[in-house]
Amino acid sequence: MKEKTSNYKESVNQLTIEPLSKDNWNKFLELFGKKGACGNCWCMSFRLKKSEFDAGKIGDGNKNRMKNLVWENKPAGILGFYGGKAVAWLAFAPREDFIKIENSRIHKRIDNKPVWSIPCFFISKEFRRQGLSVMILKAVIEYAKENNIKVLEAYPTIPTQEKLPDAFAWIGLYKSFERAGFKIVDRKSKNRPMVRYYI
Repeated sequence: MKEKTSNYKESVNQLTIEPLSKDNWNKFLELFGKKGACGNCWCMSFRLKKSEFDAGKIGDGNKNRMKNLVWENKPAGILGFYGGKAVAWLAFAPREDFIKIENSRIHKRIDNKPVWSIPCFFISKEFRRQGLSVMILKAVIEYAKENNIKVLEAYPTIPTQEKLPDAFAWIGLYKSFERAGFKIVDRKSKNRPMVRYYI
């Protein structure tokens, strides 16, 4: 009998994805935990003005806003599952839904194409550093093909140090996007380029 370990490297090959919905809302809550992924964010950081986002950290403000998006059937993101458990999250919606990106001086639109943005990730602790981010990106590319989404855009980091703490990797690492086939399309920011995947 093979000894059980905490190594999940083989498991990422069995990853399945689903858009966040009413049906899997409780799985999303389990993944994000009591902290709402990090500091009661609930993946609302890019969707709100700073004052609104900060106010939403108190109580369940940001959590309720995310729930409202889902209950209104608006696109919010993609959950990655292994063995029925949500182990990864990727924010994924039309660029205009992310106010901070739309108002960014560094990541201004480079054209008028309809774009879907991927501004952040959250991966369950025991599944980190195992290539899961590349796998979920590839799965989202397939999802985009099936749903007539033509341009995917993201704003990952190119770390200036060899090992980046998990707390700073939530916007995604450039090397993950590169491995999934994304290309740099704008480099106003040296360490946070704009990347795209054209379907």
